[in-house]
Amino acid sequence: MKILRVIHTSYGLLVFAILFLLLFPFLLIPIVFPKHFKLVGILNRWWARLLLFFVFIPFHVEYRRKLDKKKQYIFCANHFSYMDIPTAGLNHHNTVFVGKNEIEKIPLFGYMYSRLHITVDRSKLKSRYTSLKRSLEAIEEGKSLAIFPEGGIVTEKEPVMGRFKDGAFRVAIDKQIAIVPVTIPYNWIILPADQFLLRWHPLKVIFHEPIETTGLTLDDVDALKDKVFRTIDEELKRHIATRYTPTNIVNNEYRSRTAG
Repeated sequence: MKILRVIHTSYGLLVFAILFLLLFPFLLIPIVFPKHFKLVGILNRWWARLLLFFVFIPFHVEYRRKLDKKKQYIFCANHFSYMDIPTAGLNHHNTVFVGKNEIEKIPLFGYMYSRLHITVDRSKLKSRYTSLKRSLEAIEEGKSLAIFPEGGIVTEKEPVMGRFKDGAFRVAIDKQIAIVPVTIPYNWIILPADQFLLRWHPLKVIFHEPIETTGLTLDDVDALKDKVFRTIDEELKRHIATRYTPTNIVNNEYRSRTAG
């Protein structure tokens, strides 16, 4: 029933706000002392886990290969839902986000986001250039990045991805660091972009094997972009084609949440 979804969504927004206010004093630490940027990923992880726990969404985090905690990566995920942002925060690797500048308009939250993450106005060439420059600087500072290469929620028919922008792949090649494709198969069901009403469904996120960029040049951007796109797209299609009922997912795939 729609009224139950409205109640669930309103409750979820309240939980999101309360958790943010509780964590905000700790988020000030990396804002004031940038060298402690790894706290951003740690706090994002706890925020995401607590949010999903309190809104009763079971989740499962799957890694196709164990990532080297000492290495940097660029994580590229499909983007069909606003739920993708906390989902990306479940990453065991500490990351900063590259996201749309509209987030800066949210009171207090926008202040935090603009100082700890990288924002971009894709309608302005200067902003795109600045975000690319800041992304390169972030890599030089030892950070890993989480990017939605579609440039926002652009699809008109979930779960069909939009075309990828070049930015993430240019940064990865320029800095010769690996890209990790990330598939988020069910969030378009949990929080549809065109309704913004929660629907109960288990959440899953798959971190694929890293795709190395060693030896690649900017001439390889399109090939790299296509490889990442196909990796995510094939996984999406596989999940949709073999989709379990919610009951079976809970009983089999989501019995234990991934720790760490």
